[in-house]
Amino acid sequence: MTDISDYNRKAWDMEVEKGSVWTRPVEPAVIEEARKGNWKVVLTPTKPVPQDWFPPLANKKILCLACGGGQQGPIFAACGANVTVFDNSPRQLEQDRLVAKRENLNLELELGDVRDLSRFPDEYFDLVFNPASIIFVDDGLCVWREAFRVLKKGGSFLAGHSNPIQFIFDLKAWNSGDLIIRHKIPYSDLVDLSEDERDELILDKNEPLCFGHSLYDLIQGQIEAGFLITGFYEDYSGGREPLDKYIDIFFATKAVKL
Repeated sequence: MTDISDYNRKAWDMEVEKGSVWTRPVEPAVIEEARKGNWKVVLTPTKPVPQDWFPPLANKKILCLACGGGQQGPIFAACGANVTVFDNSPRQLEQDRLVAKRENLNLELELGDVRDLSRFPDEYFDLVFNPASIIFVDDGLCVWREAFRVLKKGGSFLAGHSNPIQFIFDLKAWNSGDLIIRHKIPYSDLVDLSEDERDELILDKNEPLCFGHSLYDLIQGQIEAGFLITGFYEDYSGGREPLDKYIDIFFATKAVKL
């Protein structure tokens, strides 16, 4: 496996086929309410992002980073923002195109790897919005640096994260609802699974490759990129995962470029 981005692009195209929760376009009623000023979006599975984390959205340049699926980007556009949706999956971007056409919204759609935002100039966006997706990238620190570069001074970087604690457990046991500690953090599907387990994950199930980044890289990594972290909250998966009854396994951060 030499090109993680290429493999995960195909895997996320398959997630659209499977109807993953992150690939389902918003309904017309959601866009109608957003046009009236009644809206909410998520960075993590269930908890809406606090409204005071956002500036007034009208005419703001927003980069929806790894954010295809026809969900957050169209809502921001319905609020009057100038939205660029950047995603690694063509099928995910098609979901945004579908909503934009259906609702007569203007969306800029860009296909690419989140580790490389070189097509955008320095200090171009007012807000970068990144739902929990860094687990599909092997180098999260590169993403923080690129987000910092393209963000205007005074702009905000809102990101969702998976708590790395979930990656210490044996994957098969986890999927059966059992918690058996097996792995160290940082974690990588490419390094920490056996060859048979990787074959099942990749060849049989076409699942995206995942990486469990340390809390140091997720939090201090943003600080070292130049951000000041000013907001934090935790969330759970909605009761779908075995750890939900013990601890919230997602969290979100608001970081500001001073």
